[in-house]
Amino acid sequence: MKPGASSLSLISDGTVKADGGTVFGQIPKAAWEQMAAPDRRNRISLGLNCLVIKSGDSCVLVDTGLGNKDPDQTKERYGLSRSNLLKNLRAIGLTARDITAVVLTHLHMEHSGGSTRLDRSGEAVPTFPSAKYYIQRKAWEDATGPNERACDLFRSEDFLPLKERNQICLLDGDAEVAPGVRVRLTGGHCKGHQMVLVSHGGERVAVLGDLVPTYHHLKMACISSTDTFPEDTLGIKKELIAEAEKCGWLMVFCHGVETRAGYLEKRNGDITFRPVEF
Repeated sequence: MKPGASSLSLISDGTVKADGGTVFGQIPKAAWEQMAAPDRRNRISLGLNCLVIKSGDSCVLVDTGLGNKDPDQTKERYGLSRSNLLKNLRAIGLTARDITAVVLTHLHMEHSGGSTRLDRSGEAVPTFPSAKYYIQRKAWEDATGPNERACDLFRSEDFLPLKERNQICLLDGDAEVAPGVRVRLTGGHCKGHQMVLVSHGGERVAVLGDLVPTYHHLKMACISSTDTFPEDTLGIKKELIAEAEKCGWLMVFCHGVETRAGYLEKRNGDITFRPVEF
């Protein structure tokens, strides 16, 4: 077996605000507002969490947040904080050029927006010039030809410049992208959605993407209204949560704010969640 990752760092691109009803789907407001307090516009805060994995000669980044290309009116609409991804990379001793691979769980803007930046001329260019960007082929096709229900979830400037510079690597299913770093095709949330599994020492770390965006979504009925295939999401969640408990995965939540990671544990026949600092 190939060696696993030598170090992991969970960094943030900041926060974004989203409609609470959209985030929690069919869960009534009287229930979800006990889990996440909304503002006066019915929005809740979501983290933009990204995992950095050093593995051999590879430095892998999982998801890139929203980035900093948005005009002021968009920032106000979504309550965007300032993009912090590159600043937080520097805080762990890395620059954009040190990233050799970027894995995007999918191409919705809050996961892929930081993949490109605006240069001095205002053109969108790759943020990580030395990296290959790993995306499922189905996710790429979904993003480049979205239907009316999904078109507002994607921004072509987040990913087309990557194709123009030959930095895209399209995957067709499960694959290893670096020693100890594997992607698993899940679908559910959208076509081509993938999760990431990392071997780190004797531990398995799982980045679940938008299948389980916050720890509240460990509840089976909590499924976003933006999920393309919610029944598939439900089935996949059941399988993954059972596997996470059995195998002792450290689960990373892409949109967690106070709680960004944790374990599932069985106690007295019941499965409970234990948050951890990351």
